[in-house]
Amino acid sequence: MKRPNILFITSDQQHYNTLGAFNPEIVTPNLDRMTQEGTTFTRAYCPNPTCTPTRASILTGMYPSQHGAWTLGTKLLEDRTTVSQLFSNAGYRTALIGKAHFQPLQGTESYPSLEAYPLLQDLDYWREFHGPFYGFDHVELARNHTNEAHIGQHYALWMEEKGCLNWREFFLAPTGTMDPNLTHTWHIPEEYHYDTWIAERTNALLEQYAAEDEPFFLWSSFFDPHPDYLVPAPWDTLYPQGQLTIPHLSPGEHNHNPPHFGKTQEEHPYFDYLKETGLGIHGYHSHLLPEAERTQLVSTYYGMISMMDKYIGTILHKLDELGLTDNTIVVFTSDHGHFFGQHGLQYKGGFHYEDLIKVPFIVRYPGHVPAGVKSHAIQSLVDLAPTFLQLCSLTIPPAMTGVDQSKVWLGLETEARDHAICEFRHEPTSIHQKTYVNSRYKITVYYNQTYGELFDLVQDPGELNNLWDNPSHSSLKMELLLQYIWAELGKESMPMPRIWHA
Repeated sequence: MKRPNILFITSDQQHYNTLGAFNPEIVTPNLDRMTQEGTTFTRAYCPNPTCTPTRASILTGMYPSQHGAWTLGTKLLEDRTTVSQLFSNAGYRTALIGKAHFQPLQGTESYPSLEAYPLLQDLDYWREFHGPFYGFDHVELARNHTNEAHIGQHYALWMEEKGCLNWREFFLAPTGTMDPNLTHTWHIPEEYHYDTWIAERTNALLEQYAAEDEPFFLWSSFFDPHPDYLVPAPWDTLYPQGQLTIPHLSPGEHNHNPPHFGKTQEEHPYFDYLKETGLGIHGYHSHLLPEAERTQLVSTYYGMISMMDKYIGTILHKLDELGLTDNTIVVFTSDHGHFFGQHGLQYKGGFHYEDLIKVPFIVRYPGHVPAGVKSHAIQSLVDLAPTFLQLCSLTIPPAMTGVDQSKVWLGLETEARDHAICEFRHEPTSIHQKTYVNSRYKITVYYNQTYGELFDLVQDPGELNNLWDNPSHSSLKMELLLQYIWAELGKESMPMPRIWHA
């Protein structure tokens, strides 16, 4: 029997309720196809609501507090065991196309980084380098989101190969080569967009693997819909203003929340300081925006998702064309969620609402994973590595603390875990938090703080009423704190199996 292939497709910072199959305001026909042909998990959680920590958790099957890449600007050390390396050791072809983000933009002598300046834009280097990289035999990488200055690596080379020699005109260089005030409409031709690049290069590898009849573990890692909000025509006008539901703050909802929640609704005088220190990118700034901008950004965000869906469709079509569909496990998800007005918030930060820590999650494996099913079984992205290994009959290392979800995916069991844990930490602020969520309740604790959050997701699905200080729920809070402690003990890493009793 042939070993199954793994095609892992991810978006970046996509809200869980942005699939057309479940939200009639957005158009995603290709992801909708996956929901019809596979199982959609409605309660999938990230282990950290920022990019590097969660992506490292996907690779290692460990939580950020265990693998070490605990926040943006940290590095996943190369000595960590990765699922890609385990597949490579087992004879699989392994590749990553698109966003990696396992290393910071600034390397040091102690912690060098391939994804850092000046190497990031040394095209001669990237012309020769395709791996190995964290267990991937072959990588084709980029770093920028939309028109960021961090353009380079294999994406820039691809644009030149396509005849786009003036590609720098579409990206913000440190010296400034375009108007930084351009918003929403990105003037890059769609044929040179990184969605096109990721799909084309993914399909080229699929053709190679099919011709060589070799099993593969392939990660297609899209950059959108991560802000900045920019998308080329015609996607920039796909969703006219006034036709979408725009989330908003409910009056008084932050009155009983930790202090940093309320600060987001003020005009902060220290915004420049926050931006300079990096705290701004973690959400510790004013989230207030003009009403017209709040409306437009949702239209652009949805346009970015719909465009990405088109190119995901070309990848799914290529599987069909090559006869690979029936023997390929396809998983689609995102590294974390996103705020576009929910609770008065924008982007991301230390706010563990469902909008930010829940992600879209679809599994398709024809004849094995039930088709057209919605499951409420709790998933965590830390579970991906052990589940992939189990489905391909490979050994799960004891150091992996994620849960094997294979029987749940196959419809043989109703659940593999009864809770999820999400971590967030940023120094030097006091915001160091962990969230425990089970079938009904969610509790968030903060290091060295007496405040916290407790929400009843059944009675209060919008998370508007924080019960942390509610006297009538004190017993419930103590019970959930105990369950959280048990969960922390249960996820301790055991890298060395016990081989004798003394």
